[in-house]
Amino acid sequence: MTNERDAARRSATVIDLDRAATTPVHPDVLAAMLPWFSASAGNPSSLHGAGRAARRAVEDAREHVAAALEATPRQVVFTSGATEALHLAVLGSLALRPGAHVVASAAEHAALLEAVRTAARRGHPVTWVPSEPDGRIAHHALVAALRDDTALVAVMRTNNETGVQNDLAPLREHFEARGVRVLVDAVQSFGLERVGLEPCGADLLVVSSHKVEGPKGCGVLLLGDGVAVEPQQRGGGQERGLRGGTVDVPAVVGFGRAALRSTTWRERSARVSALRDRFQHGVCAIGGVTVHGSGAPRGPKHVHVHVGEIDGETLLINLDREGVLASAGSACAAGSLEPSHVLRAMGRSEAVARASVRFSLGDHLDEATIDEAVLRVRRAVRTTRGLEGAA
Repeated sequence: MTNERDAARRSATVIDLDRAATTPVHPDVLAAMLPWFSASAGNPSSLHGAGRAARRAVEDAREHVAAALEATPRQVVFTSGATEALHLAVLGSLALRPGAHVVASAAEHAALLEAVRTAARRGHPVTWVPSEPDGRIAHHALVAALRDDTALVAVMRTNNETGVQNDLAPLREHFEARGVRVLVDAVQSFGLERVGLEPCGADLLVVSSHKVEGPKGCGVLLLGDGVAVEPQQRGGGQERGLRGGTVDVPAVVGFGRAALRSTTWRERSARVSALRDRFQHGVCAIGGVTVHGSGAPRGPKHVHVHVGEIDGETLLINLDREGVLASAGSACAAGSLEPSHVLRAMGRSEAVARASVRFSLGDHLDEATIDEAVLRVRRAVRTTRGLEGAA
């Protein structure tokens, strides 16, 4: 009987509560991309008609992304994704300031952490700033970490695991006065809130296509006026010499169309926030569940919870059997046996970090699906606690 019940659960409609990891390509985005794989497959660097058409498509997409980010097209640098964009921002900035000091949040995405660690290996001293217990980076801690030789501060806008938001805009004038550039990873914010250099208090800003129903393999580094970076990938001089390599026209076109859709972020944010609150209320009613970062401002889609009396990995397996997609934290840390560095930076114990699961929502959901998801999560928790079949 148990095997039949498990089989029925596995065959149930899958509920995707892992939208912080990635999103499916929207049909409108896919339709815009398809011609550039075949009939219109010109190289945008070529001078003939097909090349000029591809170049126009790339520049149209650049305009769409720039408009969505309250920027000018010239400020938009296309990359292969947020990871490359973050490395270009960090290493490209510091290449112009040999030996300069870096300040970074200890709760950043793995891509940023690795970029900063690479800088450290190249002789740049680094100060890692831990999070407050609620997940935010204290402004006074950032200011205290600055030195006379500090060149770069890196703090993400919306944390990819907890959804906790950092607002660096109030420190903008202070950083400018010290000659410090500010890098903001806005990957988890784009499409759900106002994102741009000014609202994020940034000189350099990074977003990614596949988090907003665009294709994987395309990201953007947005550069403020007068901000220079040293190219980290040289070749044919593409992207104004900042990123060599033939432009992936279909991916760029797809990002442009996805960026057009992201301009409805206010409506989407309100809808997802309401669904998030409904889901969070239902999950917390299970008992023994606490929400990381619940006392801080959070983006609308994240619910990162600690579930008492469980092993997180086992819970994820049981959630998968129930047809619920979730994760232990960052998708980029999949397969890692280490507890979440984000939760550890917030002062959580290793045991708490290992018993935590991230759910992340999107506007593909409705209230009925959320209620069904809560029921499945409840069953998965009971199974993990060894209570399945108990009264």
